[in-house]
Amino acid sequence: MDKAIITCAVTGVLTDPQKYPVPVTVAEMAEACKGAYNAGAAIMHVHFRCQQMGKGHLPSWEPEVAADIIAAIRQACPGVIINMSTGVIGSDLSGPINCLKKIKPEIAACNAGTLNYLKTRQDGSWAWPPMVFDNPVSKVQQILEVMTETETIPEFECFDVGIVRSIELYVENGIAPAKPDYNFVMGVASGMPTDPALLELLVNYRLPDTLWQVTAIGRQAVWSLHQKAADLGGSLRTGLEDTFYLPNGEKARNNAELIEALVECARLAGRDIASPTDARKFMELKR
Repeated sequence: MDKAIITCAVTGVLTDPQKYPVPVTVAEMAEACKGAYNAGAAIMHVHFRCQQMGKGHLPSWEPEVAADIIAAIRQACPGVIINMSTGVIGSDLSGPINCLKKIKPEIAACNAGTLNYLKTRQDGSWAWPPMVFDNPVSKVQQILEVMTETETIPEFECFDVGIVRSIELYVENGIAPAKPDYNFVMGVASGMPTDPALLELLVNYRLPDTLWQVTAIGRQAVWSLHQKAADLGGSLRTGLEDTFYLPNGEKARNNAELIEALVECARLAGRDIASPTDARKFMELKR
C-alpha cells in the first residue's frame, strides 16, 4: 500500500512499570496513546493491567477495567482503532472472551499456533522456566467464534513459519476469514529471528492480497527489519511492548518517540501515513 498503517503496541503483558516507562493506569494509557496517535499511529494494540496499587506489572481481564481503559483511549484519540490482546496460557479463555464481549474492539490478536517460549541468560541458564505458549486449534477456533460474534477482525499472530502456513489451512477449513490479516512476530528467542531476509520469504507464504505487518521484538537491531517491512509495503508496528530502543541506540522515553521513528521508516520507503479513516477503509472494518 502507498499509505502505511501504523500500530502502537502500548504496554505489553508483564513489563514492570517500576523499571520501564510503560503506561498502566487509565490516565497513563490515555496519555500514552494520545502521544502515539499524534505521532501517526492509527491503531492501538492494548493489554490491560491490574489497577491496584503495586500490582501494575500484572495483567487484568476484568471487563470493567478494560472498558475504562478503552473509553479513555477513544476519548483521547478520536477515531482510533482498538486492537485488543487475547493471549493467555492454558485453556481458560473466559478473561479474553469477557473483555471482547464488553468492549467489542475493531481488531483483536489471535495467537495462531503453539510455541515453546524460551530464553537463556549469558551463562546458559533459563531466563524464566521453559514454558509452552499453547494455542491448539480448539483454542484458536473458540476465540475466533467470539470475534465473529463481536464483529472483531482477527489479527493472526505467527511465531514461526509453520504457523504462517497454518493460516491458509484455517481458511480452507472455514474457521478463519477468507482474507486473513497476518502479523509476523519476529525476535522471540525460540521463534523467528529479526532477519530482513526472512521477511522477504515470509510475505510469499501468505495468501494473496492480504494485509500483513511485523512485530519486531528486540533492541536496536529491530529497525532494519522495520525498514524492510516499510519497503515491502507492509503495515508497521512498534511500541514499548516490543522494544525500548530507538534506531540510534538510545532508550525511548515513551511510545510516541518509537512511533515517530517508525513514521520515518515509512517516509524513507516513499510512503505516506494512513489515518484511522484510511486504515478502516483498507482493512474493510465493519465499524
